[in-house]
Amino acid sequence: MKKLLFLTIASAAVTAVFLSGMATLAVADTIEMTYANFFPPVHIQSQLAESWCQEVEKRTNGAVKINYYPGGTLVKAPQIYDGVEQGIADIGMSVLAYSKGRFPVLGAMDLPIGYSSGVSATKIANSVLDTFKPEEFNTTQIMFLHAHGPGLIHTRDKEVKSLADLAGLKIRATGMSAKLVAALGATPVSMGMPDAYQSLQKGVVDGCAHPMEANKGWKLGEVLKYVVDEDSVAYTTTFFVAMNKAKWDALSPEIQKTITEINAEWAGKHGEAWDSSDDEGRKFFEEKGGVIITLDDAERAKWKEAVKPAIDEYQAELDAKGINGAEVIKHITSMNQ
Repeated sequence: MKKLLFLTIASAAVTAVFLSGMATLAVADTIEMTYANFFPPVHIQSQLAESWCQEVEKRTNGAVKINYYPGGTLVKAPQIYDGVEQGIADIGMSVLAYSKGRFPVLGAMDLPIGYSSGVSATKIANSVLDTFKPEEFNTTQIMFLHAHGPGLIHTRDKEVKSLADLAGLKIRATGMSAKLVAALGATPVSMGMPDAYQSLQKGVVDGCAHPMEANKGWKLGEVLKYVVDEDSVAYTTTFFVAMNKAKWDALSPEIQKTITEINAEWAGKHGEAWDSSDDEGRKFFEEKGGVIITLDDAERAKWKEAVKPAIDEYQAELDAKGINGAEVIKHITSMNQ
């Protein structure tokens, strides 16, 4: 009897140790990562980023768990790419234009080429990435790119119906949207989106270059009165989702394949979300009393002619860096037709 009791206790002890070891192994096998984003939690682009994290965990059966940090709580918007590169965040989403001059090939995406939708701009951005495989991204692993719909000129107090009306106005802009603003005769003021509302409210700037989406997504429709709805010279802004290179390389081929499949799906989701939120932003703008201005054919032709030098100038800048600027811009414009 004593022998049986001893064997029972011993067996239970071995089982406990075994189960404990399995639990420890399971915890050790779970790869935890951090994801930094500057969009506020309620923004659709933030919600999609969080759903990407959840999908990765789901499809890897919990092998990868991602802790999500929206609203710049882990890394601020302009530092996110560097933060991912340095391992401060394992994954990050932000704007390429916040790192001026660092991404010359993809920078061409943000020129005032005349984008009609976020879906189209997102497809083109990822095509540029896949086609040219720019060295500018060698220090991280790009998950995917996405880009917003038509970037338009909004103003606070002044109704803009001609190029002459823009003269002397200070317009908040980032990256290539600054080239659009300057080409049209206004003064670009470099500023991230998180600072735009207060600057417009206080009159630090007279207007802002952004898609309709931001009128609701960032509440800019509350502090702006006019928008020139002219997509023939519309720019876009390209966003990246990147992973730390070492973190990516440490993942198994199976996990990498799974994440790559999710990336292809989520790039499309982000593009679609830009378009649906443009519709909501337009409605919000009008509900707040905003006035939507359309240009006549003669004025539209003047605007299109005014932005050509900015595109040519950027092509020359790419050529000077040993990049075939004409080929890059031709690729973008041909896909945008």
